[in-house]
Amino acid sequence: MKETAQQILNDPFLNKGTAFTKAERAQFGLTGMLPPHVQTLADQVKQAYAQYQTETTMLEQRIFLMTLFNENRVLFYKLFSQHVAEFMPVVYDPTIADTIENYSALYVNPQNAVFLSIDDLDSMKTTLTNAADGREIKLIVVTDGEGILGIGDWGTQGVDISVGKLMVYTAAAGIDPSQVLPVVLDAGTNRDSLLNDDLYLGNRHERVRGDRYYDFVDQFVQTAEALFPNLYLHFEDFGRSNAANLLNKYKDQIVTFNDDIQGTGIITLAGIMGALNISGAKMTDQVYMSFGAGTAGAGITHRIFEEMQQAGLSEQEARSRFYMVDKQGLLFDDDPELTPEQKPFARKRSEFANAAELTTLEAAVKAIHPTILVGTSTQPGTFTESIVKEMAAHTERPIIFPLSNPTKLAEATAEDLIKWTDGQALVATGIPAAPVDYHGVTYEIGQANNALVYPGLGLGTIASTAKVLNDEMISAAAHSLGGIVDPTEVGAAVLPPVTQLEVFSQTVANAVAESAVKQGINKEPITDIKQAVAHLKWVPEYKTVQ
Repeated sequence: MKETAQQILNDPFLNKGTAFTKAERAQFGLTGMLPPHVQTLADQVKQAYAQYQTETTMLEQRIFLMTLFNENRVLFYKLFSQHVAEFMPVVYDPTIADTIENYSALYVNPQNAVFLSIDDLDSMKTTLTNAADGREIKLIVVTDGEGILGIGDWGTQGVDISVGKLMVYTAAAGIDPSQVLPVVLDAGTNRDSLLNDDLYLGNRHERVRGDRYYDFVDQFVQTAEALFPNLYLHFEDFGRSNAANLLNKYKDQIVTFNDDIQGTGIITLAGIMGALNISGAKMTDQVYMSFGAGTAGAGITHRIFEEMQQAGLSEQEARSRFYMVDKQGLLFDDDPELTPEQKPFARKRSEFANAAELTTLEAAVKAIHPTILVGTSTQPGTFTESIVKEMAAHTERPIIFPLSNPTKLAEATAEDLIKWTDGQALVATGIPAAPVDYHGVTYEIGQANNALVYPGLGLGTIASTAKVLNDEMISAAAHSLGGIVDPTEVGAAVLPPVTQLEVFSQTVANAVAESAVKQGINKEPITDIKQAVAHLKWVPEYKTVQ
């Protein structure tokens, strides 16, 4: 069916706004429905950026950009591509936390998202079909909203995280926005403020657990796989009780990825490798401590553990170098509340003369002397001056990554870490951090932003037509980023800058695709890997409307 003039203007994949030529306006019945002057895409970008600059807060800026996104995908992504570093904290973290917390109150548009309810399973196939609207869907980001960004359970309002992640996939790696679909699985929420909010738009009951929940997810996975046979399925911000279970269930069956477990692990590993490039130390000499043993903390720990073994340590030797600290202190193997992901890294009390006293991070640091400290605790300010100085007293170049976000939840600031260690700490943060000037040296601070990894990982996996996304491909992604650091530059960051996001996404994509083809897990023959990746990349430019 041929679209009407109104349908074209209201379709963000077709709408060009004032850039429709006079011939196109005549062809599609748009004459007189737009101001007479025809703008170029460049004109529109300049105009939109000027409008953006009049907004005074990051939340207002994000609302403006979302309005543009809802109206015109090409214009939105062309503008985004020219201001990536500036827009990332607005479009995504940390500002997206504000829009998630206020989603129902701010709601004006579904943003082409899919809302699936555990209370209405019969409509799932029809809903997904209607949402795709004939488009070939190659990438879905799905969340159940239980473990959002360190801010917890936000129910159906978590859909914004799926929308935001997909924006970054397109801006960074050129995934075609017409081939993506944001999905939220609404199994309820345990947040009382939502359940008692008259404006809340999700299911107003407590979260469903157990078999009924897993059957719900399984029906979604099977339905999506049947409808979209070339699908890359990205799980995002599921709760700690479900995230690893779902990844383990599906990772060997379909092309799937969990950003909280795998993506955070990749970018943290890349940051550590960058830090070791600067310090000249060996991976196999490191002692690793995770502060925060939830989904992200455990996922990162597992990734670094795997890398230790790849670097030559036996499983037992590698495991002896890992320690996890959570709210109860150092994790011991006699704790009945350990999750399956925590158990491999829990220690025996017999290893310590003062095991009963290791109930705080500071006590654990004093007893263990870690060389790497990674924070995913969402406990602000917990990397204190005394803890950091204790760590620095026992290792020349301590690697300290306070990764919790948004900003208000960070374990420490980069500035404090540099000052407390007299410039010796190798730092990456979970949120953007300004360079630190200390004693005449400018220290660039790497951002352990998953956006440096997951867009390229997805692009490379899709381009290679891989049957699964496996550990070898994930390791290739980390190595491709970790080798970019210039160790000769004083004050160099341990990770490449977000300003070069598009370039590094291509680096990651090529490495991942090469790994898949080298392993022989590509479904279609590929003779030129870089060409296959380049061919898949979408460019924000206006095309002729058919």
